[in-house]
Amino acid sequence: MTDDKKYTCSLEAVDLKKVKLVSGQIPEIGKTKFMAELFKAFSDPTRLQILQALSIDELCVCDISAIVEVSVSAISHQLRLLRNLHIVNNRKEGKMVYYSLNDSHIEQLIAVAKEHIEEL
Repeated sequence: MTDDKKYTCSLEAVDLKKVKLVSGQIPEIGKTKFMAELFKAFSDPTRLQILQALSIDELCVCDISAIVEVSVSAISHQLRLLRNLHIVNNRKEGKMVYYSLNDSHIEQLIAVAKEHIEEL
């Protein structure tokens, strides 16, 4: 940020003090890309239904399939993606595998989205 001309726009109205302040506080591009992947995961209606169901209770694939009314195979595929993004956890109990949200941040994101939609 040493080259002031690098940050000028056609109006010549760049506030370098603000640019430096904000630039120092936003996450690096790698973290931003991971955040974008997280939001992509939330953008699919089936995945979002799965996450909403898991925000209420821990469930197995068959339960999720019945709730979301999507095949077990499709649910398993979506859960694999959500697991890879560290959005859901799984635990085994005998032959059964139960899924839950990874942490309260995921639940909070869902709650904030619901609240936002209800305000519209």
